[in-house]
Amino acid sequence: MTILASAIDLVGETPLLRLSRAYPGPGQIVAKAEFLQPGGSVKDRAAKGILLAALADGRLRPRMPVVEMTSGNMGAGLAVVCAALGHPLIVTMSSGNSPARAKMLEGLGAEVVLVPQVDGEPGRVTGADIAAASDRARRISDERSGFYVDQFNASEGILAHASTTGPEIWRQSDGTVDAWVATIGTAATFLGVAQYLRSVKPDVVCAAVEPESSRPLAGQAIVDPRHLLQGTGYGLVPPHWDPALADVFLSVTDEQAQYWRQRLATTEGLYVGYSAAANVAASAQLLASGSLPKQAIAATVLCDTGLKY
Repeated sequence: MTILASAIDLVGETPLLRLSRAYPGPGQIVAKAEFLQPGGSVKDRAAKGILLAALADGRLRPRMPVVEMTSGNMGAGLAVVCAALGHPLIVTMSSGNSPARAKMLEGLGAEVVLVPQVDGEPGRVTGADIAAASDRARRISDERSGFYVDQFNASEGILAHASTTGPEIWRQSDGTVDAWVATIGTAATFLGVAQYLRSVKPDVVCAAVEPESSRPLAGQAIVDPRHLLQGTGYGLVPPHWDPALADVFLSVTDEQAQYWRQRLATTEGLYVGYSAAANVAASAQLLASGSLPKQAIAATVLCDTGLKY
């Protein structure tokens, strides 16, 4: 029998798509269809990895509340896992994040606490906005004796990608990937996949992507922390960031993300979010730069579904 036990078992093993209609060349872009995860995004992998590890070592006990700050995707992943495991979930979320994400979280049974923005605006959440939501999550976790996920500091998120996403990309591409491209939020996806790909192909080119106006990883001053790429580019260096894993730093403007989001929808039939579009935009930028062989294959992720916006 191949009947799965719960939605947790649906996480991972997403297809790898060739985006030849949206990007005809030079080279090829292949992307993991992470929007097909039960929670609708790549964050399902980290949510599963962190909570199962916490259950295994006793940090998370039966029926214990789970608490986290989210821009929406991690919250949805946690909601899926919490529902299957029987844990209540409380998430704090900047009021500037997409209302559709809050609605989805509530539909999955999570308690959503909206936190007023500090210096951002609707649709454009800043690092300061995230800090305010994180502080609120920590207080709630203390008040309710909950398990605080703390995704930015949870190394299990990186391990989840090093043990699943990276190997899947390598296997599904028959070991033909020449470059790895990903936007940076917590950096778990970028770092985990980069670690694995480097282990099997030391000369793979790993490109970190940031919003054009907020590029601290590239060593540039933050021009404007407000941008459309929700879940990325918070104007800070993630705690687990490893600069040795980044060969190239690329940037994407809001306009480029909007263009590629529409292009993916109308040429590939893929209705994805802004960070997914930014990943494809940056992959096209890298391949067109001439820094890679003409037939190079760049792998990336389609982070989430556009239905969350």
